[in-house]
Amino acid sequence: MPLFAAAATVPAATTNSTKLKILLKSAWGSDDPTKAAFPFLHGDVLSEAGHDVQIFLLGEAVSLMRKSVANAVVPVGWPPLAEVLAKLVAKKIPIYACGACSRARGVTETDLAEFSAKFGNPKIFVSLIEWADKVITE
Repeated sequence: MPLFAAAATVPAATTNSTKLKILLKSAWGSDDPTKAAFPFLHGDVLSEAGHDVQIFLLGEAVSLMRKSVANAVVPVGWPPLAEVLAKLVAKKIPIYACGACSRARGVTETDLAEFSAKFGNPKIFVSLIEWADKVITE
């Protein structure tokens, strides 16, 4: 069987009859653009499939909330992060950036406002875990 034949049998994404609440959590920053973009790319496609999505960033991932950084991140084989973030903002997908992580990296409320994002904290993180049917760590 040719290498790509197996991939052809994978069904295309469809709208699931079960609407899930999905939390995507990531700590990947701009040092690995492809991994850094995954929670946003996956959040976009999951919302297109009809699921409720929220994103929580911590560690180096909070730096992606600086417009200059987001504009510079281009994952291999995927659209630039800035394009994907614009789609998430238009869809009003909530994005939280760990407050302590943000302060340590100089990310400000003004930075977050560019993407309609908010500072998160441990209580917000716990509430998102309790809200979610599924938690995806990327």
